[in-house]
Amino acid sequence: MHSRVAGCVVGVVATAFFSLAPAMAGGQVAGGPGLLRTPDGRPDMSGIWQVMNGAAWNIQDQNAAPGPHSAPWLGIPANRGVVEGGEIPYQPWARAKKEENYKNRLTLDPEVNCYLPGVPRIMYMPLPFQIIQTPTYIGILFEYVHAIRHIYVDGSPHPEGPIEWWMGDSRGRWEGNTLVVDVIHFNDLTWFDRAGNFHSSALHVIERYTPTGPDHMLYEATIEDPSVFTRPWKISMPLYRRQERDTELLEYQCHAYLLEQEWNNPSSTLFEQP
Repeated sequence: MHSRVAGCVVGVVATAFFSLAPAMAGGQVAGGPGLLRTPDGRPDMSGIWQVMNGAAWNIQDQNAAPGPHSAPWLGIPANRGVVEGGEIPYQPWARAKKEENYKNRLTLDPEVNCYLPGVPRIMYMPLPFQIIQTPTYIGILFEYVHAIRHIYVDGSPHPEGPIEWWMGDSRGRWEGNTLVVDVIHFNDLTWFDRAGNFHSSALHVIERYTPTGPDHMLYEATIEDPSVFTRPWKISMPLYRRQERDTELLEYQCHAYLLEQEWNNPSSTLFEQP
């Protein structure tokens, strides 16, 4: 229930941000090596972006696999990993848990229940997202369940914890043309992908967004979690600005789809009273 309520709340906030988008984008001025810049001189990252990889299925190398006989279109695409060096440095117990997650991924993956994907997974879901940029605040609106990330670029610190949030708490700063975002205060309920790669509530993510051209951006995320991994590790991938003239975020209401599916399932326990 709380997931559906949260989805409604972010949807209302998203509508408000969409109404502001044209005004914010109107201040673009050219500057730098092919980069658009905002009036305050920062790279202008506003617009609709999307990844072009299979990291949502597996952040490591992956062979293609068929879908179930009744739904062959649900096959898994082959994918080159985005983990630098290829390997994730799991502690021994955690590696065993990751393998168990993989075996039971069709029921254990939080995405199956339409939960928020967390960070960094939300950034490489196979759906677009929109960046709204001001000098002190950056909002990222996602097509997936109308999720929203709030990135404060006003020098304010993280709130005192411990706090367990699905999307963590994001505080940004600029290093030249790179937006650096520090993210903490996670719960331990999200995964990095559909392959069972996971973390604990001690997760700490350091993101770097670096424009490499007018319509391309390098996304990097350093992962720290001493409860699960033996050392920090990193993923990286390009982001692409969508070029269609009428590009906009559409709807992917996972909660509604799940509700409809379970409503028509006679064996579902979703509606049972506790």
